[in-house]
Amino acid sequence: MQFNIGALCAATLLVLVSPAHAADSVAYKDPETGFTFAQFNAQYVIGKYITYRIATPSNVAQGTPYDAVVQVAAPVDVGWTGLAWGGYMTYSPLTVAWQNGNSATVSSRYATAHQAPSLYTGATYTLLKKGTHVNSTYWQYTAKCTGCTSFTGQGNRNVTLNPTGENRVAFAYSRTKPSNPSSSGSAIQVHDVTASWTVDFGSASNANFAELVQRNA
Repeated sequence: MQFNIGALCAATLLVLVSPAHAADSVAYKDPETGFTFAQFNAQYVIGKYITYRIATPSNVAQGTPYDAVVQVAAPVDVGWTGLAWGGYMTYSPLTVAWQNGNSATVSSRYATAHQAPSLYTGATYTLLKKGTHVNSTYWQYTAKCTGCTSFTGQGNRNVTLNPTGENRVAFAYSRTKPSNPSSSGSAIQVHDVTASWTVDFGSASNANFAELVQRNA
């Protein structure tokens, strides 16, 4: 995701896998929500991880926009997390989120340059009550996204993520919490670490996707 503005070298913390390799994600069946996710644990400092999970509906035709569910579990020392659906910071829907008391705030962002991303109306989120919670060590959110898997990329190119195969995504992390955690428009500080990985959307398929969204709402 090249949320790359600082001089911190993420390569000392993370091993980036070439797109030529097999998917880095693994299938995970969440006992709480019932979704089957493609999961990846992103190391943001040595020995500490943010878990990213993506779930998709089954029987999606290639090139057709579709909803997805994103679930992120982060230690409480994480100020904010970002997920770039296109694999880079720019020209890609950005799911930016942070702890907000006993819940989480999810903010839809988009950037066309390596600067603070703007609010983005092309992707909308529905926070799911089940799967969103906070304890003394971790905070987690689960949200349905409409507009994350299909978007306008660089050069006005229409991009739709492969619903049954591999897609490159990326993350960013900052230790600094937003100044106004209850507002999705709150200013965020520059990230401290970034990295990308390959996620297998085929392993994230859910035949009862719509039913699960409704059940967890």
